[in-house]
Amino acid sequence: MRFTSTRDSSLFVSSAEAIVRGISAEGGLFVPESFPSVGLEEALSYAKRGYAACAAAIMGKYLTDFSEEELSRMTAKAYSGFDDPAVVPLTDVGGGEYIMELYHGPTLAFKDMALQMLPRLMAASIAKTGEKDKVLILVATSGDTGKAALEGFSDVPGTAILVFYPEDGVAAMQKLQMATQKGKNVSVCAVRGNFDDAQTGVKALFASAETAKKLKDAGYRLSSANSINWGRLVPQIAYYFWAYSVLAGKGAVRLGESIDFVVPTGNFGDILAGYYAKRMGLPVRKLVCASNANRVLTDFFETGIYDKNRAFKKTSSPSMDILISSNLERLLFEASGRNAAAVTRFMEGLKNEGRYDVGEEARRVIAKDFSAGCAGEEEAFGALFGVFERTGAVIDTHTAVAQAVYDKTKDETVTVVLSTASPYKFPQDVLFAIEPGKTPPKDGFEAAAALSDRTKTEIPGQILALRKAPVRFTGSCEKCEMEKALFSALESWS
Repeated sequence: MRFTSTRDSSLFVSSAEAIVRGISAEGGLFVPESFPSVGLEEALSYAKRGYAACAAAIMGKYLTDFSEEELSRMTAKAYSGFDDPAVVPLTDVGGGEYIMELYHGPTLAFKDMALQMLPRLMAASIAKTGEKDKVLILVATSGDTGKAALEGFSDVPGTAILVFYPEDGVAAMQKLQMATQKGKNVSVCAVRGNFDDAQTGVKALFASAETAKKLKDAGYRLSSANSINWGRLVPQIAYYFWAYSVLAGKGAVRLGESIDFVVPTGNFGDILAGYYAKRMGLPVRKLVCASNANRVLTDFFETGIYDKNRAFKKTSSPSMDILISSNLERLLFEASGRNAAAVTRFMEGLKNEGRYDVGEEARRVIAKDFSAGCAGEEEAFGALFGVFERTGAVIDTHTAVAQAVYDKTKDETVTVVLSTASPYKFPQDVLFAIEPGKTPPKDGFEAAAALSDRTKTEIPGQILALRKAPVRFTGSCEKCEMEKALFSALESWS
């Protein structure tokens, strides 16, 4: 399988090259040359084989530089430390709805599904491509990616990682998870701005020839652990097949019957993986894009116009507080008939004017696979409360957005709602939702204890360990100072 760029369809690289590079030289994202197919009987078999085997099989369709034995070994190790034997359990909450729990990994977020794999793929890809320089992983995070990437790449030979996050745009537990990260090759820096400022700054560093030369002289080359990296995106396709296999295996759906997925969406990587699963033959009726009060994606799906020129809103679902959804570029490439020139024009419009219009034809193409909805704070808190009162299940604030959208749009179709983080990463907000009228404790650890008492659930060990973990990273910078912060981190690793 070869990979091309969303902005240069004459370019082709191998899967290992796509992973090491992370992003194409002209700024485009790598996409597969074609979509492999998976038959229904094969899809049905995945639940019997276990999650690690499912992930290896799906990734093997794309990562043809890797042997079946290599991928099986990697997935076995990647998913061995999850706190649920199923790795990705599905909870039946009634009425044809299932909640797919993607947060049982080491950092309590769905990002672990990919970021326990990417470091292994990266190390192997470095060897396969003969890359001599160290690979510097540069990450912009709205919360969960940062910790998951830091955890995954900590002390991985031949790599170093720097994470930028919006100083006041992540939850307290998310910030503490990053600030206490262990590892000799890791660094973290807050950006005085929002996530889009951090993401734009990281993209500028990738695009800078001057920065690349300086790094080359220091013995490094840049790559990414954000979902712009194909090696980060491809492991996520697996859990869509896993969910269908589990449901079909237990008779919740007939083999071949289409189902819906509702996905809380920020940077568009998670739901894009579902789109790729559908292109591979998974019976999916609709992928429902659930946005919070920053409803830029909802407006796009309704109008075909992407417009980031709007007020930025900080919400209780900070990982979705995003106005520039980078992975949407990959969908635009497909919706435009793989027209790299059109995608380049859209991205230039976004960069220069903050908006673009894909046109009526592309909008109709997209509408065949996607629908969208959004939920404000009150709706999300109401949905969180409703699930707890009705079923006893406790969901986090991001999953609550998806639940609220599902509640407004549901029909008779069997639906899987993706649950993307542990509620204990956002204990105050979850408590606020399930105990209306009460003021949650200001201290996050006290709030976690209160949440445990109220819901009769255990506080994850990862949260308890944070209380005594030493804080290593306290630095911050302006957006214009991110290159300076990068080379400062470089000095700390040498």
